[in-house]
Amino acid sequence: MSINDIDTLPVEQKLRLMEALWDSLLQTPAALEGGTQFAWHAQALQRAETALADGSARFIDWDAAKLVLGSRSRA
Repeated sequence: MSINDIDTLPVEQKLRLMEALWDSLLQTPAALEGGTQFAWHAQALQRAETALADGSARFIDWDAAKLVLGSRSRA
Protein backbone atom coordinates (compact mmCIF):
# COMPACT_ATOMS: atom_id res chain seq x y z
CA MET A 1 0.00 0.00 0.00
CA SER A 2 1.37 3.40 -0.95
CA ILE A 3 0.76 6.87 0.48
CA ASN A 4 -1.39 7.61 -2.57
CA ASP A 5 -3.55 4.58 -1.74
CA ILE A 6 -3.94 5.78 1.83
CA ASP A 7 -4.94 9.26 0.66
CA THR A 8 -7.89 7.78 -1.20
CA LEU A 9 -9.29 5.92 1.83
CA PRO A 10 -12.25 7.29 3.78
CA VAL A 11 -11.39 8.70 7.21
CA GLU A 12 -12.92 5.73 9.03
CA GLN A 13 -10.67 3.29 7.16
CA LYS A 14 -7.62 5.50 7.78
CA LEU A 15 -8.35 5.44 11.51
CA ARG A 16 -8.74 1.65 11.50
CA LEU A 17 -5.44 1.32 9.62
CA MET A 18 -3.70 3.62 12.08
CA GLU A 19 -5.06 1.63 15.03
CA ALA A 20 -3.90 -1.63 13.45
CA LEU A 21 -0.41 -0.18 12.94
CA TRP A 22 -0.17 0.96 16.59
CA ASP A 23 -1.40 -2.43 17.80
CA SER A 24 1.22 -4.14 15.67
CA LEU A 25 4.00 -1.87 16.96
CA LEU A 26 3.02 -2.39 20.58
CA GLN A 27 3.23 -6.16 20.14
CA THR A 28 6.92 -5.81 19.32
CA PRO A 29 8.30 -3.37 21.94
CA ALA A 30 11.88 -4.52 21.36
CA ALA A 31 11.69 -2.85 17.96
CA LEU A 32 10.74 0.44 19.58
CA GLU A 33 13.58 2.46 21.10
CA GLY A 34 15.51 -0.56 22.28
CA GLY A 35 12.48 -2.09 23.97
CA THR A 36 11.62 0.89 26.18
CA GLN A 37 8.16 1.07 24.61
CA PHE A 38 8.00 4.85 24.61
CA ALA A 39 9.54 5.42 28.03
CA TRP A 40 10.12 9.06 27.04
CA HIS A 41 6.39 9.46 26.47
CA ALA A 42 5.48 8.00 29.85
CA GLN A 43 7.97 10.39 31.48
CA ALA A 44 6.52 13.39 29.61
CA LEU A 45 3.01 12.42 30.68
CA GLN A 46 4.14 12.06 34.29
CA ARG A 47 5.74 15.53 34.23
CA ALA A 48 2.54 16.99 32.76
CA GLU A 49 0.36 15.26 35.37
CA THR A 50 2.63 16.52 38.16
CA ALA A 51 2.54 20.09 36.82
CA LEU A 52 -1.24 19.94 36.57
CA ALA A 53 -1.59 18.55 40.10
CA ASP A 54 0.73 21.12 41.71
CA GLY A 55 -0.73 24.05 39.78
CA SER A 56 2.41 24.89 37.84
CA ALA A 57 0.97 23.81 34.46
CA ARG A 58 0.74 26.63 31.95
CA PHE A 59 -1.85 26.52 29.20
CA ILE A 60 -1.73 28.32 25.86
CA ASP A 61 -4.15 28.32 22.94
CA TRP A 62 -3.62 26.05 19.94
CA ASP A 63 -2.36 28.80 17.59
CA ALA A 64 0.32 29.79 20.09
CA ALA A 65 1.25 26.14 20.66
CA LYS A 66 1.73 25.60 16.91
CA LEU A 67 4.11 28.57 16.79
CA VAL A 68 6.13 27.25 19.74
CA LEU A 69 6.31 23.73 18.32
CA GLY A 70 7.18 25.04 14.86
CA SER A 71 10.05 27.13 16.21
CA ARG A 72 11.39 24.13 18.16
CA SER A 73 11.35 21.90 15.08
CA ARG A 74 13.36 24.45 13.09
CA ALA A 75 15.97 24.91 15.81
